[in-house]
Amino acid sequence: MAPVLRYVLVAVLSAAVALGASHLAQGWMPARHGSELHQLVHGKLNLTPDQDREIRRLEQDFAKTRKGLDARLRAANIALAKAIEREHKIGPQVTGAVDSSHMAMGELQKATLAHVFAMRAVLTPQQQAIFDREISRALTSADGH
Repeated sequence: MAPVLRYVLVAVLSAAVALGASHLAQGWMPARHGSELHQLVHGKLNLTPDQDREIRRLEQDFAKTRKGLDARLRAANIALAKAIEREHKIGPQVTGAVDSSHMAMGELQKATLAHVFAMRAVLTPQQQAIFDREISRALTSADGH
């Protein structure tokens, strides 16, 4: 395979991975009703009414943040696709677009972790132990479940 074609293929695959990671993360977002984490927090941790109100507030706030970050990631992937169409190689535009996509993914991951830690802070030590165990299981399981 020609070196230029290989680099273009890597850039395209990077964009696909970024998009896939975004969709995968959506399945674990607490703000998304029905997700595994949402069910854990609201169904298995026996939240007090005050905890439930605070976590629902955190979820609503994060849903707004998430929407903006998802839009930023989509825009970065569109810019990457356009750069690939223009350059057909790993040139400065493709490289810059890949970097922008990675930055957007990183910001989404950081915001997600901040949200997870904010929810954790609302929990009792006993609830935190269950929460931590489930987060660890989800991050280390081979199939994501």
